[in-house]
Amino acid sequence: MDELEQRYLKSLAKQYPTVAAASTEIINLQAILSLPKGTEHFITDIHGEYEQFNHVLKNGSGSVRRKIDEEFGNTLSNKDKKGLATLIYYPEEKLDIVLREEDESGIEDWYKITLHRLVQITKRVSSKYTRSKVRKALPEDFAYIIEELITEKAEIQDKEAYYNEIIHTIIRIGRAPEFITALCNLIQNLVIDHLHIVGDIYDRGPGPHIIMDTLQHYHSVDVQWGNHDVVWMGAASGHLACIANVIRVAARYGNLDTLEEGYGINLIPLATFAMEVYKDTNCEAFAIKYNTQYDTKDLSLDMKMHKAIAILQFKLEGQLIMRRPEFGMDDRLLLNHIDYEKKTIMIDGQEYHMKDVDFPTVRKERPYELTAEEEQVMERLRQAFVKCEKLQKHVKFLFSKGSLYKVYNSNLLYHGCMPMDEEGNFKKVNVYGGEYSGKGLYDALEYYARKGYYSHDDLQERLKGQDILWYIWAGPNSPVFGKDKMATFERYFVEEKETHKETKNSYYRLMDREDIINKILVEFGLDTVKSHIVNGHVPVELKKGESPVKCGGKLLIIDGGFSKAYQDKTGIAGYTLVANSHGMLLVAHELFESTESAIINESDIISDTIILETSTRRQKIADTDIGAELRESIHQLEELLRAYRDGTIIEKM
Repeated sequence: MDELEQRYLKSLAKQYPTVAAASTEIINLQAILSLPKGTEHFITDIHGEYEQFNHVLKNGSGSVRRKIDEEFGNTLSNKDKKGLATLIYYPEEKLDIVLREEDESGIEDWYKITLHRLVQITKRVSSKYTRSKVRKALPEDFAYIIEELITEKAEIQDKEAYYNEIIHTIIRIGRAPEFITALCNLIQNLVIDHLHIVGDIYDRGPGPHIIMDTLQHYHSVDVQWGNHDVVWMGAASGHLACIANVIRVAARYGNLDTLEEGYGINLIPLATFAMEVYKDTNCEAFAIKYNTQYDTKDLSLDMKMHKAIAILQFKLEGQLIMRRPEFGMDDRLLLNHIDYEKKTIMIDGQEYHMKDVDFPTVRKERPYELTAEEEQVMERLRQAFVKCEKLQKHVKFLFSKGSLYKVYNSNLLYHGCMPMDEEGNFKKVNVYGGEYSGKGLYDALEYYARKGYYSHDDLQERLKGQDILWYIWAGPNSPVFGKDKMATFERYFVEEKETHKETKNSYYRLMDREDIINKILVEFGLDTVKSHIVNGHVPVELKKGESPVKCGGKLLIIDGGFSKAYQDKTGIAGYTLVANSHGMLLVAHELFESTESAIINESDIISDTIILETSTRRQKIADTDIGAELRESIHQLEELLRAYRDGTIIEKM
C-alpha cells in the first residue's frame, strides 16, 4: 500500500472506525445498488412562464395522476381521482375550498378518506427509495408519524386498527390540514427524483424570478445555461452590454415589472432619461408585445424606454465588437453605415431603406460613443444590477448548479448546438488567442464565463470573462446561440425580411445523421449505443409535422413552446422528457389555462405521452452515475476492511 492510499484509508477510518462499521456500510451501499433508479425530468425553454412550469413540476408531467390510476384503478371514480390529484398539486388552496364547502360533520369523514388515500399514494411513490432517503425528504414536524404510516409493521397483529388510530388522532387534535399539506408536498418531491433544466429560464414570460425561487429550494436540480440565462448572468456581473440587452428584451415583451417589482431594480434613471431625450421622437418601431396583464397606461413611456435602451445596446455592443476583433463580428457594426439624409443603411454591400433614423443621441462621426447623460444612466443601472441581492443569489445559484453542458446517466445535455462547419467537422473558434472546438470550446467559454462573474482581483480577466458572457448570448460561434447573427437591429429598422434572417449552424442540418451524433457523443466520452443527446433552444414545430425525435432517438429536441410567444409556432405548450427505471417517455403538454382554473375547476394539463424507449430489464441505481460512485465507495471500504484485518490500520474499539 503506497503512502497516499494509506493516508486516504486512515481518513476513511475516522468515519468507519471498526470492522463492524465498515461492513455495515458496505452491506447498505450494496443494497442501494439493487434499487430502481430514480425518475429524472428534463424541461427546457421555460422563458418565465412560472404558472405552467410550477404546475408541470407539481403534477410530475402526469406522473402523479399515473400513480393514482395505478393505485386505485377502477375503485375510484374519475371525479374523485381528479379531486385527489388537484389536492396533491395545490394542497393549501384546495383545503381552503373544501373547508368552506363542508360542514363540521362532513369534514371529519373527508379527512379520514383523504388521509387514507394520500398514505396509499405516499407508500407507492416511496417504495423504490431507501428508508434513509425517504426519511431525509420527510417534513420535520411529521417525520415520525409519516414513517409509521408508510412502513409495514410485521409485529403488529391488528394493523388496520393501529393505522386508523394514528389518523383519528391527527384529526382529533386539529392537525389534519397541516398533515395533508405535508403528505402532498412529499408526494410531489418523491415523484421527481432529479430535475434537469436544459436552459432559458429567463425572458419573454413574466415570472423568471418566481421560477428561480422555486429552483433554489428544489431538492435535486441542475441547469444547463441557455443564452437567455447567460445574458442575465452577464448583467448581474455588471456588464453594460448585457444589462442593456436584458432591459431591452423586458421592455419589448412588456415585462419591465420583472425587473422593477420582481427584483427591485430601479429603472427611474432610464425612464427620466427617455422622457426627456426621446419625448418628441418617433417610437413606432418600438411597439410593446404585451400580454393581457400589461397596464397600457404605461405604453407611451415604455416605448420611449424601449427605444432608448435599444440605442444604448447598439452603441455598447459596437464598442465591445471593436474591443474584441477576435470575435469576428464586424458585420454587426451598423450604426456607422447609416445615411441619415437618404434614410438608408448599407448591410452586406446592399442598401436598404430604414423605417426610423430619429436617433437623438447618435453622433454621425462617433456613432458608438455614449453621451454624458447615457453614461450616467448606464452607471446607475449597473449599480442597481450588481447591488440587487435577490438577482445575485439567483445568478450564484446558476453558477453553482449550472454549466454549459452536463453528462448525466449516459445522457449529454446542452441548450443549443455543437458548432460545426458544413462538412460536419467541429468548428474551430478563436477564444482570446486559443483555438478551440468540440468539448474544448464549451470548456473554454465556461472558464471565461466564470471569470467574468467571480474574478475581482484581475480586472482585465474579469472584463474578458464578461465579454465572453455577452458572446455566449449572441456570438456567431456560440454553442447556446447557434446562429450566424442576432438580427435585432434589422428587425427594428429594416422592412426587408431577408435582412432579418438568422442562419442556423450546420448542426441543425446534420442532426439526423448518425455519424454526426455519434461523433458528438464520443467527444464527450459517451457510449454511442445507449446514450442520448437532450437538446433545447429551437422550438419544434409540431403543427408542421416536425418531430422532436431525431436520428432514431439518439437526439431529443425538447423545446415544444413552454413560452406563450412560441405556442402559435409549435402548436403545443412544451415537452417534458421523463427517464425512469422502465425507459424514456416524451410528454407533450396542451395549453395551460391558469393556476386558478387548475384549482377551482380541477383542470389539469392534458398531456400526450410518447414512449421512446422501454428497458428490457428495469434500470437500477447500479446502472447510473451514482451507482458508479457507490461501487467506488464499496471498493474503498473493502480496502479499509483488508487494512483492518491485516493490521495495517488499527480498529478504534
